[in-house]
Amino acid sequence: MDFNMEEVLNKVMEQMNSVAKTKTVIGDPFKLGEFTCVPVIKVGVGFGSGGGGSEADSKGKKVGGAGAGIGMEPIGFLVSRGDEISMVSVARSKGLQSVFEKVPDLFESIIRGRKDKKQEEKEGEDS
Repeated sequence: MDFNMEEVLNKVMEQMNSVAKTKTVIGDPFKLGEFTCVPVIKVGVGFGSGGGGSEADSKGKKVGGAGAGIGMEPIGFLVSRGDEISMVSVARSKGLQSVFEKVPDLFESIIRGRKDKKQEEKEGEDS
């Protein structure tokens, strides 16, 4: 059995192209009330191949192989209503990222607390 690396690579690429196409990354739109939602998916592809042989071998046989892997992860939805379009993420925050996301809320609550305290003090003086 002869090994043809080009043939193997073409077959692997064919299969990868059939899976990682636009329809996979941007899903079919669906309605949710007055909103139109379109799923968006992140696709990662890995590929490897190798081959070898020995001219010293009396038959001059060559061997090799190839493989590929595809990973898919939903990242969000494109949501539209009328002329407005926005991206709604489904990712969960981890580590420092979640801390930085909460900083604006923290500042807002500190400022609100100071305003409330000043208001109480002012009301106490007026009484």
